[in-house]
Amino acid sequence: MKKINTKVILLTVIFSLIFFWTPLPYFIEMPGTSEDLRDHVIVNGKKDDYKGSFMLTTVAVRQATPFTFLTSFFNSKQELVSKKEMMGNSNSKEYDQMQNYYMKNSQNMASKVALDLLDKPYEMEYKGVYVMSISDNSDFKNKLTIGSTISHIDGKKIESSEELINSVQSKKVGESVTLTVEEDNETKEVTGKLIELDSTKKTGVGISLIDHTELVSSENIKFTTHDIGGPSAGLMFTLELYSLLSQKDIRHGLEIAGTGTMNSAGEVGRIGGIDKKVIAAEYAGADVFFAPDDPISDELKEKYPDIKTNYEEAVVAVKANKLNIEVIPIKTVNDAVKYLENKK
Repeated sequence: MKKINTKVILLTVIFSLIFFWTPLPYFIEMPGTSEDLRDHVIVNGKKDDYKGSFMLTTVAVRQATPFTFLTSFFNSKQELVSKKEMMGNSNSKEYDQMQNYYMKNSQNMASKVALDLLDKPYEMEYKGVYVMSISDNSDFKNKLTIGSTISHIDGKKIESSEELINSVQSKKVGESVTLTVEEDNETKEVTGKLIELDSTKKTGVGISLIDHTELVSSENIKFTTHDIGGPSAGLMFTLELYSLLSQKDIRHGLEIAGTGTMNSAGEVGRIGGIDKKVIAAEYAGADVFFAPDDPISDELKEKYPDIKTNYEEAVVAVKANKLNIEVIPIKTVNDAVKYLENKK
């Protein structure tokens, strides 16, 4: 009898460990946090001390277990996403590096746009090309890291991504090149052979890339967002910076949350998870939620007949969850500024 009880207990423990703790190749997205940007942005040594707040909003992500996988189907505020959908072909480290890049780029764009709005001078300093992905057949597959910056090729400084591409395409498949790479605040050189790219049949390194620039200004702008990644805080960073740089109270005591990417022209772009972010904003006591009113192309409408703008998605979420927050459609940063000016 004791042996049977011991076996039952042991099997129960093993089952419980598997059911409650085994990670699955799925993630669960749910409403995250709303972060007061006065805790994350400092300009010339000063924090925002006006009443109210600008808040960036996040989506909380947890890896699913068999237990949470099943319970997610009974919670309307949770969404199950496959690892492939979320991370593509990247591993966890590469995914985190990309999210870190997107966050830094959003801060860069926010700084540029805020300074543009106030006609303040700055320069965009070219750092090199940012490695976005690496082909499996690239000779640099285990020599480069996603998120690193290539600054030189064969000892020559790169002035643009186009220059790097042209330099590589002038060489033959199988030729060796040496790349100077900056990674984790360290500089190293890596050498590898060029390949024929499957997509173009031209000579290449076997990476996807984007220009890496950093803004240089006499204004001392600092961000502290260590545990937050992605591009979606661009709009809210821009508004916080605009307020600090102009030394104006543009909130008038309102608690304002929002989301949306920011490009160099001040246009606000589409993001994911807005239905969860507007709930997070309500939980944090926000009065207003700024949502991207992104244009939907005819091609997208044809491919996804039920597609909605981020603004429309947020409005649906407000009604479905009986929220009290006011959702404001935003196409450009100027839309947000004008809305706030009219609140005086």
